[in-house]
Amino acid sequence: MDLTGKLLIAMPGMGDPRFEHAVVAVCAHSPEGAMGLIVNKPLPKPNLPELLQNLGITPPNSDQAIHAPILFGGPVETGRGFVLHSPDWGAEEGQMRISDRLRMTGTRDILEDIAAGRGPDRALMALGYAGWGPGQLEAEILENGWLTSEGDADLALDGDYATKWLRALAAMGVDPRTLSAAAGHA
Repeated sequence: MDLTGKLLIAMPGMGDPRFEHAVVAVCAHSPEGAMGLIVNKPLPKPNLPELLQNLGITPPNSDQAIHAPILFGGPVETGRGFVLHSPDWGAEEGQMRISDRLRMTGTRDILEDIAAGRGPDRALMALGYAGWGPGQLEAEILENGWLTSEGDADLALDGDYATKWLRALAAMGVDPRTLSAAAGHA
């Protein structure tokens, strides 16, 4: 099972408040483990202009993308930043292909290009990531912790964070009122 490019949707009763109602874009998945970014949990601080200033990058005042919030990408390496973005940004080095419509970059040059108005058409910035060791994610899925769905770049990259979990479930035809926090095994 390779979940790279898929979305994980947290089930009720997840048990970890950091992942409550989370939607995670799976960036890499292999027998060695998995890595993803939570795409629906904005952080109160820092905002992107503050982060850019701390990095010594001066953004233009007119670009609306500069005012997008920074997201809590997950509890691992929370001081490290990642940009999930559309594939139209030119730099290949440091860019991870997730799917035909999604890339992830963790290098400073993408932030410089975003600040200068040369970045990808669609992007979100996250601090930290969600990580799983070998077999851990598969076990959490079997224990009813996550639903998996096809990767939806439009959903992953849109700015309506408050309804993203509900919309991810609706795209699967799932009504959240019908979900149970208990796992069953036959």
